[in-house]
Amino acid sequence: MSKLDQAFSLFDAYNQQSPEKIVWEGKEYPSEYFYALKLHDWVKKLEPHAPESLLLASRSQHIGRWEIARKSYPDGRVGYLKWRSDLGKFHAQKAAEILAEVGYDETEIKRVREIILKQRIKLDEDVQTIENALCLVFLEFQFDDLIEKLSEEKMIDILRKTWGKMSDPGQNAALAMQYSEAGTELLQKALNPDS
Repeated sequence: MSKLDQAFSLFDAYNQQSPEKIVWEGKEYPSEYFYALKLHDWVKKLEPHAPESLLLASRSQHIGRWEIARKSYPDGRVGYLKWRSDLGKFHAQKAAEILAEVGYDETEIKRVREIILKQRIKLDEDVQTIENALCLVFLEFQFDDLIEKLSEEKMIDILRKTWGKMSDPGQNAALAMQYSEAGTELLQKALNPDS
């Protein structure tokens, strides 16, 4: 088994411990395992010749996410941003430990950490690819659930922010996707406010 496959196997085993579940097309998955697989798929679609470091980051981007609960931080934007920052460091550290375990060198581990931490986004193509893929996973698998929970105004704000995070390849992929009727309507309002 290659180092890449060993790392994937360990990342997947870790994420299969996720207590939250998601049912997709009649099958139940641990949620973080499911999203890691889908993020990996989107990265490969966006970048068919993705370097190994990007593939590794895609499969470990949110590893163990359930271990740091949002509710353990204060409500509001400041608490949210601190939680996200701490989560990113946790994911990067956990991935680094597994990569070291299977024999990756410090240079490769450092690169995976940079991608997970989204350093130099908009300037680093691999980091931007992972951001595009994260946004596409949200639009494909989480968008409709969120529509049911939030107001139209809030959803339009989220969509505009999501759109702003993506570069052209991400936006083009998002435009090519099929959405529910409610999703299509919201996307149109978010992207064409004057129409």
